[in-house]
Amino acid sequence: MKIYTSLDQISAPFPHACVTIGNFDGVHLGHQQLFSTVSDLARRHRGTGIAITFDPHPLQVVQPETGVKLISTYEQKVELIAMAGVDVLLVLPFTREFAATDAESFVDRVLVNTLGVRELVVGYDYAFGKGRRGNAEFLEACGRERGFTVRVIPAFTVDGMVVSSSKVRELVMAGRMEDVTKLLGRYYQLRGVVQMGRRRGGSILGFPTANLSIDENDLCPKHGVYVTQVVYDGRCYGGVLNIGYNPTFGEDKLAVETHIFDFKEDIYGKPLKINLLRHLRDERKFAGPEELAVQIALDATEARKVLAAAEKEFILSCAEKYND
Repeated sequence: MKIYTSLDQISAPFPHACVTIGNFDGVHLGHQQLFSTVSDLARRHRGTGIAITFDPHPLQVVQPETGVKLISTYEQKVELIAMAGVDVLLVLPFTREFAATDAESFVDRVLVNTLGVRELVVGYDYAFGKGRRGNAEFLEACGRERGFTVRVIPAFTVDGMVVSSSKVRELVMAGRMEDVTKLLGRYYQLRGVVQMGRRRGGSILGFPTANLSIDENDLCPKHGVYVTQVVYDGRCYGGVLNIGYNPTFGEDKLAVETHIFDFKEDIYGKPLKINLLRHLRDERKFAGPEELAVQIALDATEARKVLAAAEKEFILSCAEKYND
């Protein structure tokens, strides 16, 4: 997949450009319907499948007070879009000035003149441009005037749930990771670099942990204990993770601590990817380290059972193509 981060980098329109537009936060199953349609059209016409997205997320610029948290990092979003099979990704820098662009100018400058759009694919509820005027009806009218067709993809549902980024955020914050997996088509993933912690996990509790910091823009799941799948250096391991404030030790800083099963490597300063499979329990305060250690042992036993039951999915989601 070729990535462009500016219109100036594109010297000529693409052959039979089949284009979709969106924020694509999370690259969930609904987004994947758009990418699949674009890729199919491009192959059918021997053209170019193109996705347009924005960085940062528009709500972080025009409505920062909402404090929108991102399901996927920029890097993960790019990886997932590449996996979806599009040929070209155009990442447009989103600023307040760009937000003031009217829909007609966007269509003419970006879609028609720069990309040479022939087929446009959008979601049923997508709108862009100043005042969000660029909805499906507007685009269909533009297409008739400027010579491109518009396909509107209807809502995609799973188990009665309409798949959307807002719904995924709701489920993640509720700790409903099994439902999150259904809507994403994969496990929800945290990423980070292993930090030096207080080193209590191994020396005091008997369960050494890898400590990550969560970026302020990342979506933090419900606090508590999770069954995890840890991806490190091209290999996958089971584990159990706690997100919270360590009330047993009176902490006041949010911590993400993962005990990795059957693992003894020194990974301080190394990147980890952690898939969350299931929320086991809420975080709670224990009488002391001994009681906490007993509970962690129980959590680890339960986590191993969950991982054993999901062995096939565990193997598939650890395939290299999903975790590069």
